[in-house]
Amino acid sequence: MRIAYVFVTSGHTASYKLGKMILPQLEEGRHGVEVVGMFFFDDNNYVLRRGDPIGERLAKVARENNMLLMMCDQCALERGLAKGEAGNCTVADTVDGVTVGCFPDLYGALAGNPPDHVISL
Repeated sequence: MRIAYVFVTSGHTASYKLGKMILPQLEEGRHGVEVVGMFFFDDNNYVLRRGDPIGERLAKVARENNMLLMMCDQCALERGLAKGEAGNCTVADTVDGVTVGCFPDLYGALAGNPPDHVISL
């Protein structure tokens, strides 16, 4: 089964649920499903900053497993993690392999490797 995670809950959902639960399971090969992508909103984007321990570990897992890591463009712009303007921006100072976009970009990016389920956290 293939899944995608969407980190939407305000606060530091990504740093806790991803960093303490999901990521260790992915690193140990015991998560139980294939994760094809992760999409980050609000402050959850901060784990994708270059040098962030969770982000660096996640980038490695994503690279090894062909997993999409994408930030909401407007959220990333507001937090200084992208440059440009909504609908036309690029990542800035993030871990390797991160992209930025909006829902249409997410749909397109996952089209070649679609999830069976999407889980929002």
